[in-house]
Amino acid sequence: MILLKGAPAARKITEELAERSGCFSRRPCIAFVRVGEDPDDLSYERAAQKRMEKAGASYIVRAFEKDVEEAVFLNELKKINDDPETDGVLVFRPLPKNISEAKAAAVMRPEKDLDCMSDLSLAAVFKGAEGFAPCTAEAVLALLKSYDVPLCGKRVVIVGRSLVIGKPAAMLFLQENATVTVCHSKTENLKEICREADVLVAAVGKQEMIDGSYIKEGAAVVDVGIHVKEDGSLCGDCNFESVSEKAAMLSPVPGGVGAVTTAVLADHLFRAYEALSGEKA
Repeated sequence: MILLKGAPAARKITEELAERSGCFSRRPCIAFVRVGEDPDDLSYERAAQKRMEKAGASYIVRAFEKDVEEAVFLNELKKINDDPETDGVLVFRPLPKNISEAKAAAVMRPEKDLDCMSDLSLAAVFKGAEGFAPCTAEAVLALLKSYDVPLCGKRVVIVGRSLVIGKPAAMLFLQENATVTVCHSKTENLKEICREADVLVAAVGKQEMIDGSYIKEGAAVVDVGIHVKEDGSLCGDCNFESVSEKAAMLSPVPGGVGAVTTAVLADHLFRAYEALSGEKA
């Protein structure tokens, strides 16, 4: 079985971006906008900062107290979006209950919305138009492509229908001419449907739910989930040992999709910079 490790794919994307950065008049700049100090947000922020440095980009961090007033946050978010020196914006989600995500999304400028927060950005993904898909959804395809996994004409099954992964990933696979089925908690005969998949994407959000009984012999499996087990170790939506007995390819957790996500974010930043500045590498 081949492990679909994310590091090689992320490294290739980053190296290509680093070469492009030397052609620009300044370094592309991303703004990380965070409310509170959630450990997962801080961990991703550090990883993304390192990725930006390797790619030749710069960043700023705008951190707000968890109890920040909604009006204050929205006003500052608008200023960040309107700053001509900021080429892209990433808002860490979910936002606290005192801030409406819908209102925050409405403030986001689609040309700077690097992780598909606004309705206009999401509409572009569903239309197949120019725009930025959610980074994790795009990382799934980037990982598969880096291992030359064929998608055209193949049966892809996605377990999970969120707007962050499941639904946008389905649209991205359709653009690759795959035949896509999106499953969820109400899907009947789930195991049987999954066993028809040439490519199975596990994004259900349930610890080790997907085992070998869901897998077609020789399938490629991408595990998007991440969970902390009782012993403190990490695992995904797949039972690694069981799935590995059937799958020809399987992404590990950690070390799979997550490693590619920050590289995709950096790629989105560079694309935003080029569109806004008119410069091309």
